[in-house]
Amino acid sequence: MQILSIGKLFEHDKLSITSIELSALSTYPNIEDYSYIIISGGDGSIRRVVKILHTLKLQVPIILNPVGSFNVVAKMYRVPKLQKILEMLAGGKTPKTREQQYYALNHEVFLFSAGNMGDLQHIYLSESLRFGVLKEGMSKYILAVLFLLPLHLIMTPFMLLSPNRFFIFTPVSFIKKFGSFYGEVKEMTVELENDYNHIELDGDIVTIEERVLQIKPEGKIKIVIG
Repeated sequence: MQILSIGKLFEHDKLSITSIELSALSTYPNIEDYSYIIISGGDGSIRRVVKILHTLKLQVPIILNPVGSFNVVAKMYRVPKLQKILEMLAGGKTPKTREQQYYALNHEVFLFSAGNMGDLQHIYLSESLRFGVLKEGMSKYILAVLFLLPLHLIMTPFMLLSPNRFFIFTPVSFIKKFGSFYGEVKEMTVELENDYNHIELDGDIVTIEERVLQIKPEGKIKIVIG
């Protein structure tokens, strides 16, 4: 069994683990020969790996080592500690997996969150606060919420009514649609006001140089849940 680790060096006396940086993944040879891929990072790291695997048309089960700030995907599936998964594999056991839907937004992909409403503003400000004692942990995100609260209270009703704004958050799929908020993603089109736009995807801010967004379910990945 071969395991590929993205973003962090791991060693195990009973397992063959190769560690590479995320930047090397798109050109790394024979990824299909690996039984699992370990992703160390937050939701943005998972999204970027999934984008590369989607481009390469590869399907490899993913083991999460959630060391980011939010780790929504890891919390959704209550993934166990990495060491527990590695010990299971070393003992010859096959861990359970769950399928996670991912979605296409033009040439980008995302797993659970996308939008150009308050989520985008919150990520912008949070990343601006990423320094000093605020660099690690949740403090920067909490401060960003407090700073932006008056703006959100005023602007959110208008954004929910705007055809040029949208926010997708699939963990609350019981809310199918409320104005420009979507808890469920089917095939949909959003026309923006400009040809150059910043969009939040799973906590990443990406630039889309297109006015029309085509959003649809695109594929599934397997998440190891123990």
